[in-house]
Amino acid sequence: MRSLAAPLVKLAVFMVVTVAATAVLAISIANVDLSSTNSYQARFTDATLLLPGDDVRIAGVRVGQVEEVAVADRTQALVTFSVAADRKLPASVTAQIKFRNLVGQRYVSLGQGAAENPNAVLNPGGTIPVQRTKPALDLTQLFNGFKPLFQALSPDEVNKLSYEIIQVLQGEGGTVETLLSHTASLTSTLAQKDQVIGEVITNLNTVLTTVNAHGDQLSTVITQVQQLVSGLAEDRVPIGQAVDALGGLTTTTAGLLDEARAPLKQDIANLGGLVRTLNENEQTVEHFIQFLPTKTAALTRTVSYGSWFNFYLCEASGEVSVPGLISTPLDIPVLPASQPRCLR
Repeated sequence: MRSLAAPLVKLAVFMVVTVAATAVLAISIANVDLSSTNSYQARFTDATLLLPGDDVRIAGVRVGQVEEVAVADRTQALVTFSVAADRKLPASVTAQIKFRNLVGQRYVSLGQGAAENPNAVLNPGGTIPVQRTKPALDLTQLFNGFKPLFQALSPDEVNKLSYEIIQVLQGEGGTVETLLSHTASLTSTLAQKDQVIGEVITNLNTVLTTVNAHGDQLSTVITQVQQLVSGLAEDRVPIGQAVDALGGLTTTTAGLLDEARAPLKQDIANLGGLVRTLNENEQTVEHFIQFLPTKTAALTRTVSYGSWFNFYLCEASGEVSVPGLISTPLDIPVLPASQPRCLR
């Protein structure tokens, strides 16, 4: 039994500490106030996006939270909120819904209103009338007024300026002077681009002036282009037929090339062989080309009387042999070379 007592004690201590830490964490996340509180109500003309659990603050210090938001009299919002019991609200207390951040979270800010008796307090369960409450700032209407400026700024500058505007107009921090100085710095940044903008406008004026000076030519070009397009539209059927014919021609040409490809390849190969043969017999080719004019002249003289060749027989001879009688053939000159042309 003693051996089990120590581990059980350690386990019990661990479980107690773990449960306590988990409970504290859950209370912190849920923003639950376990202290004694008093409940109050306030009427607003608009309580948009105010949710249960949102903070209730006095001078920026959290003193309670919103418990419920409901509709009252069909035209007003009735907000029920709790405040720590040790916080006494004056009878002239005021309430205003303010922005907690740009994401849209809100909280209720309580303040001190003007009263004849400063010591009078608002009893628990009391209601702050609508005359002493203010709804949240209408960001849509506010930012619409800054829309021309926002269009010329970067997203980071827009976020920074928007947050400062909300803070100033809600009275949370900064002054109008700070806001104006920041706006002035942004405006100065835009003003530094005035020269570039002026040059762009000047160049644009130059272009427009040049176009205006050639208005007649531009009008003629536009008219001619219109006529061309109209003519093409009217002749679209022949143009389509011509395109189809070109397609057929392309197909036929492709077939022709397919048929002629093999013979053409063989011719190119044979042409290579011819070139090699001529190269190997270079001296013979040169000799032929060198004496070709002389031979051509001689051949031309032989056909000068008509489309035939004239031959002159200068000499003829023969041999006669008789078997059994003459053992040695006899050389008989038939036509001796006696003509002058044959003796040259």
